[in-house]
Amino acid sequence: MPIEQFIERGFPFHQLLGVKVDKIDEESVRLHIPFKDDLIGHAESAMIHGGVISTLADICGGFAVWTRCERDDFVATITLSVDYLRPAAARDLYAEATVRLLGNKVGNAHVVIWSEGDPDKHVAEGRGVYNIRRRKK
Repeated sequence: MPIEQFIERGFPFHQLLGVKVDKIDEESVRLHIPFKDDLIGHAESAMIHGGVISTLADICGGFAVWTRCERDDFVATITLSVDYLRPAAARDLYAEATVRLLGNKVGNAHVVIWSEGDPDKHVAEGRGVYNIRRRKK
């Protein structure tokens, strides 16, 4: 299965959120979640829930690390830190992650998140540390 399909369809939770791949290579991973009303945090505001933002940061950061591994390696989150910079408007939500450090057992990724149409105005930044379990050869 191609990597894009694996990310979008290989995880039921990704399907629930509607995660889509925009770009994936060894330099960075860019994903987005198309807006739907179910992503709103409070019925009286038109802002995306913070949990959606942190989830997208985690998924994006984890796959950025995974692109530097072997296809059968397993990557799991150790820690995730998200700085919420401003509210995320009720639009598609984008994230781009780059790997900052990659060791044999641990990878570190930096993620920026923005709302559709405003890629230079970040709504959040995240840092994830991921455990890498190498496949057995």
